[in-house]
Amino acid sequence: MRRKSLIVWGVILVLFSLQSCKSKPEQTLLKSYIHACNLNDVSTMSTMAVDPIKIDAESWTITKVSEEKIEPATLPDLNKAELDLAKQRDAHIPVTLDAKDELDLAKDEYNSARTSAAKAAAKAKMDAAQKKYDDEYKLHQDLIKQYNDAKAAAAKEEEITTFSLGAGQLPNIRDLKGEVHSKDVEIQAKFKDGSAKNYRIMTRMYRLKDEAVNVAHPGRWIITKFEQL
Repeated sequence: MRRKSLIVWGVILVLFSLQSCKSKPEQTLLKSYIHACNLNDVSTMSTMAVDPIKIDAESWTITKVSEEKIEPATLPDLNKAELDLAKQRDAHIPVTLDAKDELDLAKDEYNSARTSAAKAAAKAKMDAAQKKYDDEYKLHQDLIKQYNDAKAAAAKEEEITTFSLGAGQLPNIRDLKGEVHSKDVEIQAKFKDGSAKNYRIMTRMYRLKDEAVNVAHPGRWIITKFEQL
C-alpha cells in the first residue's frame, strides 16, 4: 500500500514538474539563448531568435513576465489584405492612364486654341484634367504604398511563423489557421565589468492547423524582438 502511494505521489510530482516547465517556457528559452551568447555560438542563437543580438551576461535575472496572450493567427488575414490591395492597385492602373491621356489631350487643345475665348475654355478644361490626373495619381501612389506595406507585413509574419514551426517551406503556410501565444519578458543582465542592462524580450509560439487535411503544425517558443530599456 505504501509503495502504491509513493508511486502515485511520484506521478503527481512528475506531472507538476512538466506543467511548471510548460507554464514558464521563457526561462528555458532565455537560459539556452544566453548560454549560447556566452559561448559566442551565433548559429545556436540564430535558431532561437529571429534577429539575434549578443547578451554576453555573467548573470541575469527575470524581473517581469507578462501574462501569456493567446490570439488568432494573423497571417491568413495579412495575406488576404496583400492580395486585395494588389487587385486594387492593378485595377487602378488603367484609370490613372486614362486620366493622363485626358490631360495630354486637354494640353494639346489648349496649345492649339487661337482665340482668347477658346484659350480660356481650353485652360479651364486643362486645369480640370490636371486636377483629375493629380487626384488619380495620388490615389495610385497611396495604393502602391498600402500594397507594399501589406506585402512587407505578410512576409515578416510568414518568416516568424515559419521560424516557430521549424518545418521549412510549407507551400500553404499563409492559409494555416490557429493560435499565436506570446509573452513579454524583462530581464536584468549583469556583465563582467560590473555594469547592468535591462532588456524587454518578446517571445511567441504558434499552434496552427491545416484544416483541409486535418494536420496540426505545433510550433516552438522563439524570440521575436529585443528592446533595451
